[in-house]
Amino acid sequence: MGCPGLRRRPPPREAEEMLEEIRAEFATTYRQTGCKRPSRRVELAMLRIPRDEFVPDSLKPHAYANGPLPIGHGQTISQPYIVALMTELLRPRAFHTVLEVGTGSGYQAAILACLVRRVISLEIVGALAEAARARLARLGIANVDVRHADGRLGWPQEAPYDGIIITAATPSIPPALIDQLKTGGRLVAPIGHIHDIQMLTVLIKHADGATTSNGVLPVAFVPLTEQIR
Repeated sequence: MGCPGLRRRPPPREAEEMLEEIRAEFATTYRQTGCKRPSRRVELAMLRIPRDEFVPDSLKPHAYANGPLPIGHGQTISQPYIVALMTELLRPRAFHTVLEVGTGSGYQAAILACLVRRVISLEIVGALAEAARARLARLGIANVDVRHADGRLGWPQEAPYDGIIITAATPSIPPALIDQLKTGGRLVAPIGHIHDIQMLTVLIKHADGATTSNGVLPVAFVPLTEQIR
């Protein structure tokens, strides 16, 4: 698998238990998502990345619980099941370059780093971008490039992307991101307002530039931040 430079360590028992809960939730939501269980590649990534390294010290005892956790600045690290599902829906391949909008703690980027050639991850909160960059470097994950930027504008310097993942709720998909997606590429995002039902959505871009979207599952995410602070 990928994750160039990742320092290996045996997964703790809590990670194995987390994976069992993820598998169970995949089975429960199969009729909605079409995903009966995570692929083996995604499962191995979930085991390899030490989730306890991505949460505040006070929450480390809860790091492998199958639920979201606060990471400061009004942001969260997503529920492990949702991370696995969004990763699976993106259909990452070893040769892909993926754009992530919303680095947060860096956990989703680290999972993707095990599965693709390169991840460009954009974070609008400077302190979070700096902390995630340092965390990924400390873990030896060498194929994630964290940028302090407004994710709604994407990162055209490296476009087009094989896949794009948005890790915060947005009322609609920013046009710049669709423009930066390759033909045949997939974009996975929670669509909707914070106080309304959000729908985890998969968008596919076609050769003529048109797109099709499929709502997969109701979800609850923090909103996509709109101003650099």
